[in-house]
Amino acid sequence: MLLKIIFPLLALIGGMVMAIQVQINGGLGKKIGVIESAFFNFALGTLVLLFILIFAGNGQISSMATVPKWQLVGGILGAFFVIVQVLVVPKIGVSTTLLAIIVGQIILSVLIDHFGLFGAERRPVDTNKIAAVALMFIALYLYNKK
Repeated sequence: MLLKIIFPLLALIGGMVMAIQVQINGGLGKKIGVIESAFFNFALGTLVLLFILIFAGNGQISSMATVPKWQLVGGILGAFFVIVQVLVVPKIGVSTTLLAIIVGQIILSVLIDHFGLFGAERRPVDTNKIAAVALMFIALYLYNKK
């Protein structure tokens, strides 16, 4: 029962942290540059993760050579994501940026689930999911309508 509460709560907190992160990154990008901000973000994050890895890592980092190469592109996708948020937040704000990010995440996650992409378990799309995605588009439109 506790795990049913802890993981969604952690995801909720992660989303809240993202709101702080995008504002910080956007502000830093205005002061030092978009690419420079993204680089600093990843450099500092790499140092923090190295420290955690040294003291708390218990995985199989040596197994990286055996995984499919497409599974190693997460860092590239993460760099793209950080550059986009650094570039976009000063132009449209944190809430609009995150709303658009969430809509994009849901759209692609529905396709990933439906087709079982990247090793995901297939979860077919249905009319409820289509309606939910359509409502998210409407929400994004209404949120930005002046």
